[in-house]
Amino acid sequence: MAAFVSRRGPELTAAELHDLLRLRVDVFVVEQECPYPEIDGLDLLPKTRHIWQPAENGGVAGYLRLLQEPDGVVRIGRVCTSLPARGSGLGARLMEAALDHAGEAECVLNAQTYAQGFYARFGFRPEGDEFDEDGIPHIAMRRSSR
Repeated sequence: MAAFVSRRGPELTAAELHDLLRLRVDVFVVEQECPYPEIDGLDLLPKTRHIWQPAENGGVAGYLRLLQEPDGVVRIGRVCTSLPARGSGLGARLMEAALDHAGEAECVLNAQTYAQGFYARFGFRPEGDEFDEDGIPHIAMRRSSR
């Protein structure tokens, strides 16, 4: 399997951005039947970091995005894997890569409620009450700085 690719927003090629958006739309909009504005204007920002695993047959097998919050907190989001890559441990490897990149920084994410246990394995703890985001139950989670 190919190594992870990591690029800042301005470093993405048009083809890479297309493949990343394609996976995100396939998973979040089509598969989860959640029409929402996937293109949010954050992907090409200088401090946005994209980490992904290319698929063997082209495209993207798994992906996540890191955003730098104004207070220095790292926001992890858009964590997803393609249908053929599920169950392979790719999601966990992506999270490990994200946390390696974040280093000592505090990290936050909005987890789909059913995935709380997955993120808890990486030191994330729920914060506040469950909330609805685009028709899907979510919970805010935080991992304190080391």
